[in-house]
Amino acid sequence: MTSRSGLWRLLRAALLMALVLGALLHASGVRPLRFITALELAIADARQRLLMPGTLDARIVIVDVDEKSLAEVGRWPWGRDRLAALTNELFDRQKAAVVGFDMLFAEPDTGAGLAVIDRLQAEAPDLAPRLLALRGRLDHDAEFARALSGRNAVLGYYLTSDRDGHTSGVLPAPVFDPAALLGRRVALTHWDGYAAPLPLLARAAPSAGFFNAVPDADGLVRSVPLVAEHGGRYFAPLVLAMFRVYTGAPEVLPGFASERSAWHDHDALASVVLRQGSHEVSIPVDERGRVRIPFRGAGGPHGGSFRYVSAADLLGGRVPAGDLAGKLVIVGTTAPGLYDQRSTPVAAVYPGVEVHANLLSGLLDGRVPAQPEWASAFEVPQLLFIAGLLGLAVPRLRALRAVQLAIALVGTLLAVNLWSYRTHGLLLPLAASLLLAAAMYVSITVWAYIVEGRSRRSLARLFGTYVPPELVEEMARDPARYDMRAENRELTVMFCDMRNFTRVSELLAPEDVRSLVNRFFSSMTGAIRECRGTLDKYIGDAIMAFWGAPVADPAHAAHAVHAAMSMIQRLHALNADLRARGLPEIGLGIGLNTGVVCVGDMGSSMRRSYTVMGDAVNLASRIEALTRYYGLDLLVGEATRTAADAAPAPGLAPIAWVEVDRVRVKGKQQGVTLFTPVVAATALAPLFDDEMRLWRLALATYRLQHWPQALVHLKALRTNYPESVFAGLYEQFDERIQHLCATPPPTGWDGAHTFDSK
Repeated sequence: MTSRSGLWRLLRAALLMALVLGALLHASGVRPLRFITALELAIADARQRLLMPGTLDARIVIVDVDEKSLAEVGRWPWGRDRLAALTNELFDRQKAAVVGFDMLFAEPDTGAGLAVIDRLQAEAPDLAPRLLALRGRLDHDAEFARALSGRNAVLGYYLTSDRDGHTSGVLPAPVFDPAALLGRRVALTHWDGYAAPLPLLARAAPSAGFFNAVPDADGLVRSVPLVAEHGGRYFAPLVLAMFRVYTGAPEVLPGFASERSAWHDHDALASVVLRQGSHEVSIPVDERGRVRIPFRGAGGPHGGSFRYVSAADLLGGRVPAGDLAGKLVIVGTTAPGLYDQRSTPVAAVYPGVEVHANLLSGLLDGRVPAQPEWASAFEVPQLLFIAGLLGLAVPRLRALRAVQLAIALVGTLLAVNLWSYRTHGLLLPLAASLLLAAAMYVSITVWAYIVEGRSRRSLARLFGTYVPPELVEEMARDPARYDMRAENRELTVMFCDMRNFTRVSELLAPEDVRSLVNRFFSSMTGAIRECRGTLDKYIGDAIMAFWGAPVADPAHAAHAVHAAMSMIQRLHALNADLRARGLPEIGLGIGLNTGVVCVGDMGSSMRRSYTVMGDAVNLASRIEALTRYYGLDLLVGEATRTAADAAPAPGLAPIAWVEVDRVRVKGKQQGVTLFTPVVAATALAPLFDDEMRLWRLALATYRLQHWPQALVHLKALRTNYPESVFAGLYEQFDERIQHLCATPPPTGWDGAHTFDSK
C-alpha cells in the first residue's frame, strides 16, 4: 500500500507542478495563455463596473448633436456657418474654456453654392466683382475658420491603416519627434493614413487630436492610444490635445521604465510625461502607448456622469449666458444615424463622445487606471504563495476547513485587488491567481476523492469494524502511515467479562437471550469507541479491546480507564431494565493492563484479524479474572495507573486511585500491584475519605504482618461501611489474615498474594 501511495503522490505532485508552471509562464510573459488573458479582461470589466463612481463631473460638458438638433437645424452634415455660430456661442456667450470637436472637417462646405458662383465667374467675367463679394458671404469654411481663430478650439481627425496610405487635410504638429525616444525601439500603435481638417481650418485652430477608437479583440473599447505613430512622427489624441490647451500646452515626452528588469522591457514605453517648467505629470501607459479609460458610469444623456446640452438649444439661445463658463466642452453626437456609438465594458452601446469625456475627466483628476511596471514581479510571488499554501494545507485539512481556506484565500485576493484599484488605480493581474487557486483546490479535492479515496475506503474496510469512525477518519488523512503489519508498541489492553449471564439466560427465551447479549455488547462497545478504543474481538460473553493502535494515542491508558468506568455506568441502566422485567441483574468484571505488545494482522491463511499478543495481554486477562475474587467490577495493573497519571486524557475528569492488593498471578514470578479507580468527586467525599484512611491502615499493618491490628482495622471497616463497594475486598483480607495467623508466610515475604489458578 505504501509504495502505491507514494506513486500516486508523485503523480499528484506532477499535476500540481504543471498547473503552477503554466500560471508562472503566463504571468512572466514567457508563454501567455489566451484564455487567462480573456478572463483577465472580464475581471477588469467587472471590477470597473463595480467601482464606477457614478457621479457627475461638472467640469466637462458634452454639446450633443442629438436627434432634437437634427430635427430643428436639419440633417447632418450641417453647414459650416452653423458650426461657426455654435463656436461663437460657446466662446463668446457661454465663455467655455476649451472646445473640442469630436468630428472631422476634411471636406469643403459645398452646400452654400460656391461651385455655382465659381462657374459664373468663369462664364461672366463682367460679373466678377459682384460675385466675389457674394462669394465672401457664402464661404462658410472661412466663416468657421474665423470663429475658430484665436480660440481654445481643438479639432478632430482620424488615423487609419485601411486607406492604402491615403492622406487628406493637414495634421497638427507632432507631440514629439523620434529623437525624443533616444534610440529606443518602441511598439506604439501605428497608422499609415489619415483624414485631417482642411488647411484653412487647420491654420485657424492648430490644436488637434485623433479620435480613433481602438477596440480589443472582443470588440470592446477599453483604452485609447495616448500617443500613436504615423510616418515616423508621434501624435496625441483629442483628449490629450484638449488637456494640453487647458493646462498651458505642456511639453510631451516619452517615459520609460526606470531600470531594466526581468519583468519589463527596458525599451517599452511606460508613460507619457507632460512637462511644464520644473513641473512634470506622468501618465502611465501600456507598451503600445495606450491608456485605460476610467469610465464613470453607464453613459448617455441620462447616465449621470456628464452634462449633455443639445446643440439646438445653444443655437436657439435657450441656454443662459455664461452657463458653460470655464467648462471643457466636447462637441459630438449621440444621434443613432450618425454612427458614433461604441461597445464598452460598461455598456453595449456607448456614446463615442463620452469615451473622450471619461478619459479627459481622468486626466484632470490625475487618476488613470494603469498596470504598473512591477505587475509581473507582483504576480509571480503571489502565484507561488497560492501554490505553497494550498498544496501544503488542503491535503491535510478536513473538507469543510479546506473549503473555508479556499474561500478565505480567494476573498483576500479579491479584496487586495479591489483595494489597489480603488485606492491607487492599479490594475493588478488577478485571473491567473484565481484560476490557479481554483484549479489546485479542485485538483487536490478530486484527486483525494478518486485516488486517495481508495486508500480511505481500504482503511475503512481494514479497520472499520475495530476502530471508531472518528479514528478511521483521522487515519484517512494520511493512509500511507497505517497498515496491518505487526509491530511492537506500548498499549493498554482490556478484558471485560459478563457475570451472572448463565442464570439470566436460563430465565429467557433464546431470542431474548440474543437481544440481551446484543444490548450488552452494543452498550459496552459504544463506551470503548467513545474513548478512542479499538475493539479486538468478542469471546463468548466477553469483550477484548485495546488502546493506542492503530492510531497512536499518548493518553491510551487514561482513555482505557475512562472507558471502563463508563461501561460500569452503562451497566446500571441495563440492570434497571432487567429489574423492571423481574429478572436477575447481570454484572461484569474488567481488567486493564499496560505494556509492550505485538499488534497487527495475525492468524492463519484461512482467517486473520487485527489483534494483540504478548505478556501484557495475558496479565490483563489474569487481572480481569481477579475481579470475582475481590468483588470489584474493575481492576487496573500498576503500569496502567502510572501511564494514566503521566498522560491524562484531555477534557476528561481526573482519576483517583484505591490500592487493592499486591498479587502474583499464575505463571508470573514478579508481583504486580492492583488498583481500582474512582471518580475524583467520590474520593473527596468525607465518609469515603475516612473509609480509605482505615483501609490504608489495614493494608499497611497487613504488609507489616501486624495481623491483630490489621484485623481490628478490617472489623471497623466492615462494621462502619457494610454497604461499601469494597465489602468483598474487606472480607477476603479478613479471611486471608486469619489464615496467615495460623500459617505465617515464609521469611522474606514481599506482601504479594500468590494465585495458583487462572
